[in-house]
Amino acid sequence: MTFVEIAPAVYLWRYPVLDVSVTLIVGDEVAAVVDTLSTQAQARELLTAVRAVTPLPLVLVNTHHHFDHSFGNGVLAEGDRPIWAHEEAARALREEAGRWQRVWYEMFLPTHPELAEGLAAVEVRPPDQTLHTRATVELGGRLVDLRHLGRGHTEGDIVVVVPDASVLVAGDLVESSGPPGFDDAYPLEWPETLDGLLHLATPATVVVPGHGPPADVDFVRSQHDDLTELAWLIREGHADGASAEAIAAKAPFDAAAALTAVRRGLAELGGRI
Repeated sequence: MTFVEIAPAVYLWRYPVLDVSVTLIVGDEVAAVVDTLSTQAQARELLTAVRAVTPLPLVLVNTHHHFDHSFGNGVLAEGDRPIWAHEEAARALREEAGRWQRVWYEMFLPTHPELAEGLAAVEVRPPDQTLHTRATVELGGRLVDLRHLGRGHTEGDIVVVVPDASVLVAGDLVESSGPPGFDDAYPLEWPETLDGLLHLATPATVVVPGHGPPADVDFVRSQHDDLTELAWLIREGHADGASAEAIAAKAPFDAAAALTAVRRGLAELGGRI
């Protein structure tokens, strides 16, 4: 498994376990690794792959707090390298890592026991550099723009823009290998967040999803339209007193994802999240 160059000095590695996308952005003095995989073993594989491309010191970016995008931080940081994330993602990893580890361990133990054991063994390294809405990271001759556009997949999603390469790393705000993940999402706000993402893109922009192959702007627009339809279905169903199951049956996603999304959306409307 190796990185593939998707734009000048921008590389993508799709890790086969959960099909997670890792992006490597190489500047003149520093290289940025966007997302760090799930376990120490996976992160060591990732670091070996990074070092096959560049010997430069690293800066890390977590697009959000979920384990498959942040639990490799301790290995990739190589001691004291900076780790960037949205302030809410950093807070979740700092204050709630133990709870999340238990949840994810129990979730994956029946189907992916090796992954579950690896998750339980991680000593979580929270980000130490945070942003509220925007930050710029200097890689030496190359600027990388970090943006929080609103809530969507989680409360603390960020996107990473590489302006000189027309690349936008979307994290799990966009997924191309399956339906979006709604477990702790904000489905009523997600369409507006994707509006902001689309405003950052050009027709030539390569969008790197959190999972799956690179996408174009048309794909993002299609996912935005599906999420918009979902949000309206939730609002209308709530007004009509429909059950979550009845609303989900009309949604443009598979049954399991749709039901999770509807329950989260109803919780938003009810002020419970």
